[in-house]
Amino acid sequence: MTPSLPPSEEALRLREEVIDWFVHRRSANWNSRDERLFQDWIDADPKHADAYRQWESRWQAFDAIAPETVAGWREGFAGNGAATAPVPTRRGFLKPALALAAAGVVAGGSYLGWSHQQAQPVFAQAFATQRGQQLEVPLPDGSVLRLDTATRLEVRYFRQRREVRLIDGQAVFAVQPDAQRPFDVLAGPLQVRVVGTRFAVRYTPTMVGAEGARVSVEQGKVRVARMDRAPEGNWVEPAPEADPQDAVFLTAGQQVHSDAEGMLAAVSAIPGDGIAPWREHRLSFVDTPLARALAELERYGSTGLVVRDPAVAALRLSGTFDPRDARTLRRALPSALPVRLRGDGPVAEIVAAP
Repeated sequence: MTPSLPPSEEALRLREEVIDWFVHRRSANWNSRDERLFQDWIDADPKHADAYRQWESRWQAFDAIAPETVAGWREGFAGNGAATAPVPTRRGFLKPALALAAAGVVAGGSYLGWSHQQAQPVFAQAFATQRGQQLEVPLPDGSVLRLDTATRLEVRYFRQRREVRLIDGQAVFAVQPDAQRPFDVLAGPLQVRVVGTRFAVRYTPTMVGAEGARVSVEQGKVRVARMDRAPEGNWVEPAPEADPQDAVFLTAGQQVHSDAEGMLAAVSAIPGDGIAPWREHRLSFVDTPLARALAELERYGSTGLVVRDPAVAALRLSGTFDPRDARTLRRALPSALPVRLRGDGPVAEIVAAP
């Protein structure tokens, strides 16, 4: 996404009008007179039709979402328990969020109905992908998220800030610039703050050896900071004057890792395959323990491979693999490492070569 200036007042007013029409056209009491008024508004300015088509196409993208993904959303909402989070249906899960937007427009509120108290979210959604799935999610402000396999996150927009909490998995964020509303990604012990950029965040707390978080920047600049743990066990935002060891700025081509407690490693360069090779169904390993590489591949689907010998599990693997192609993986392993496969059924054990 190319960085741009924040939306003008005229653009914000047009967006409010579009949201107002979009919501009311889907209400039960919409009638022929309302439709005539809507067509008059469309004909009044070519910008109206263009803006409405863009908004409508953005939300129509959700119609193609798989039923199992919708089920994942339901689980996310059940676990979150937020009063503002609707239980989604194939065509109805956006209604509560759009109703909030309409209420704000009718009441003369600001963009997306931000006339509510600052502490109350005006937009709340949870998204989830199942094993082997990827999902692209357009957000109301024009930002776009790309979720990798087995990923869960929650999106909340407030009056003066935007927030995504990455619960598990990894995602690429293409953030619409808005200097007045910073965009925060909370990933375990880390907070990533941006205004407008494209970057990737990974947080897999249940994966052995990868419990920390990783932030990789493709475009723009982000601030990565360790969050302090509050007495009740929650994470709280760091102060702007946080210790330099607890906060770093990343620019395009840089990445940083943290451990499970948020301690940051040294900033490093992004590998040649980019911030998220998984978007092209590629997983690259460089001197990675075999057990760790298999665990990563298993996030995308069953490999049909197990390793029980600790010495074999510790062997170092380098190479690029398609996680969807378990057959090629089986053929490649004995060439890449001193191992062989025992058994030719659905499950084979990786053992040391004689």
